Amino acid sequence: MPTASSPTTTAAPPIASVWRVPRLSARCWPVFLRNLLVWRKLAIPSLVGNIAEPLMWLVAFGYGMGALVGELSVNGQKVPYILFLASGSICMSAMNAASFEALYSAFSRMHVQKTWDGIMNAPISLDDVVLAEMLWATFKALFTVTAIMGVMLALSISHSPKLLVAWPVLLGVGIMFSSIALIFNALAKGYDFFTYYFTLVLTPMMFLSGVFFPREQLPPIVRAISDWLPLTNAVELVRPLFMDQWPDHALRHAAVLVATTVAAFWVALALTRRRFRA
Repeated sequence: MPTASSPTTTAAPPIASVWRVPRLSARCWPVFLRNLLVWRKLAIPSLVGNIAEPLMWLVAFGYGMGALVGELSVNGQKVPYILFLASGSICMSAMNAASFEALYSAFSRMHVQKTWDGIMNAPISLDDVVLAEMLWATFKALFTVTAIMGVMLALSISHSPKLLVAWPVLLGVGIMFSSIALIFNALAKGYDFFTYYFTLVLTPMMFLSGVFFPREQLPPIVRAISDWLPLTNAVELVRPLFMDQWPDHALRHAAVLVATTVAAFWVALALTRRRFRA
């Protein structure tokens, strides 16, 4: 006697977690080159815009306030205030350049212009697009700090041969702040959202990380918090190199930068995946 067969049901494939391990490949490179080709037409105005503000900080505070402050004691060595400021402000410039590119420009390509959607019609994953944006923002930061470093050399602020080591450190600073900024890029609903990041995160960090004055002046509890800020650890690595010294506790500072970078990029990628799934 024939029996009615029970209907078969096919289970839906499980949805991959947004926190899965990043799947990165060399396919990010064409996306990077695409951004480079677009930017080439604006290279000169971009250079002027990126270095004008930090140079104004350097000249106004370095020479103006430097005439009042004179010299500061750093690690037992007397240094001119302009050298103290220059070694901190170049880290700040890397932070600002990377953050601006990974926020405003990346958001324009992702949300306003829908460039990311067009790119992902090709066999390129979202992971590779995010990696390309991080590398592109890092390139803009490195471009900026290289130009500023050239001006500092021309002004004879520092001629330490250890500046050759400072350059790759600043590359790492650009990678770190690009990754952090991409977190806020993934959360943003509009350009106004970035005001919170600049006002509540970057600006306090600039004043608490020893860019403009020694951190020894801070209250103990504030200094304890400052010890773990990303910009503080960047400055602690770069400043001694400008003074022709090797940084103290270099491994600790480098470990903070690496850990922050890995965690920030992973979070940024997860939040971006969630945004594109929605």
